Amino acid sequence: MSATATLPREVLIDTGAGPLEGFLALPAGSQSLVLFAHGSGSSRFSPRNSMVARALNEAGIGTLLFDLLTADEHRVDEITREYRFDIALLARRLVEALDWTVAQPATGALHLGLFGSSTGAAAALIAAARRANVVEAVVSRGGRPDLAGEALPHVVAPTLLIVGGEDYQVIELNRAAAARMQCDPQLHLVPGATHLFEEPGTLESVVALAIYWFQQTLRDE
Repeated sequence: MSATATLPREVLIDTGAGPLEGFLALPAGSQSLVLFAHGSGSSRFSPRNSMVARALNEAGIGTLLFDLLTADEHRVDEITREYRFDIALLARRLVEALDWTVAQPATGALHLGLFGSSTGAAAALIAAARRANVVEAVVSRGGRPDLAGEALPHVVAPTLLIVGGEDYQVIELNRAAAARMQCDPQLHLVPGATHLFEEPGTLESVVALAIYWFQQTLRDE
């Protein structure tokens, strides 16, 4: 069932290093919320993640798109690129965003999931391991779960790893990471897709898979 159009509102997420800017969209009656972890220098304006978020909203699932870096860090990273691959930092920010979400009256009672892309998928899995009592599902799009390292065996949330069928190196990295996980992760290959899912219809396949996964996992028992 599609929800009516949901307009995101701007939010500021408190962290120890300063506020993170974000867009929170909560469809009427939604019982779940998915936080997005962007990859490799991307931001809350990521066109691909924005498309996925809109589709989730239309399916009645709330979304939180936010920057993993503060404004000052982003300015530095634009020049040095020193933060975008700092997985520990990105994971810490995602944990802080989860804690913020749980503390907000509008979102504290919702079922929470994570959607991670590229290096953001590693941050999502680390955050899922650190907040196992909060994170109920994880979806990785073209992710690098291998970069989650020692956190992998500690992820208990149901996890879906979506990889392009033509993204051969990343397929092997996902298979290796899945073998280290204890939560029986599901690996799905999208035929004809490369790393960024730019081929016609491939990102739509990601959307359909993510919606189904979150609808099955982010709900009352």
